[in-house]
Amino acid sequence: MTEKIFPGEVKAWKVLSDLEPEDVCNRAGVFYDRESASYVLKSFGFDFSISPSKREIKSLSEKGEIFTRKLNYFFTISALSYLVNAKDISLSGRLIKPENIKGGEFFFKGTHVLPLDKVAEKYCSDREGFIAKGKEFNGRILDYGDASIEFLPMPRIPVTLILWLSDEEFPAQADFLFDSTCEIQLPLDILWSIAMMSVLVM
Repeated sequence: MTEKIFPGEVKAWKVLSDLEPEDVCNRAGVFYDRESASYVLKSFGFDFSISPSKREIKSLSEKGEIFTRKLNYFFTISALSYLVNAKDISLSGRLIKPENIKGGEFFFKGTHVLPLDKVAEKYCSDREGFIAKGKEFNGRILDYGDASIEFLPMPRIPVTLILWLSDEEFPAQADFLFDSTCEIQLPLDILWSIAMMSVLVM
C-alpha cells in the first residue's frame, strides 16, 4: 500500500484517473480488473494492484512488498508514470548504457549515481550468488560478462545487469543497460528511478 505521497504523484494519479482503461492496457501491457476498478501491473514477475480511485498501490504477493514498502519511493512514481506514458512499440533488442541516453549524464551526478559499485563489491567473486539473487526477482539469465540478468521492472522496460568478476588484473565491475526504446517510453527521471530500483534489489 502506498503510504506517503511524493512530488509528482498527485498529478500522475489525476492523469491516470482520466485515461480510458482499454487504452492504458493496450499501451502498457497491463490488465484492468473492472470489479475493483484497478490495474494489475506485473513488475519483476510480481503482480501489483493499482487503484486510481483509491490512489492506492498494493502488492498481490508477499515477496512483492519490498517494492511497496522499502522501495516505495522509486516504485510508485515509476509505476504511475509507466501507466500514463507507455507506448505499444516493439523492443529494439539494442542495449544501451544510461550515459548514451539523451541527458544521460543525469545518472552520474551526486545522489543520482547508480550504486553499481556496491553490486560489484558484493558479488566480486560470487557469480552464483548474483544469479541466485536475480532469480529471486524473476530475472532471466543472459550470456553477457561473467554473469548477467534481465529484469522486467515494467512490461515494456527490460533492464540488464552485467557482472564482471574480479581477477588478478581488474576489480569487479557491474554494468547496467536499457533497451534503446526506453527513451521513447519514459522521461529521463523515471528511467533513473527504474534503474535505481533495479540495482537496489540486488
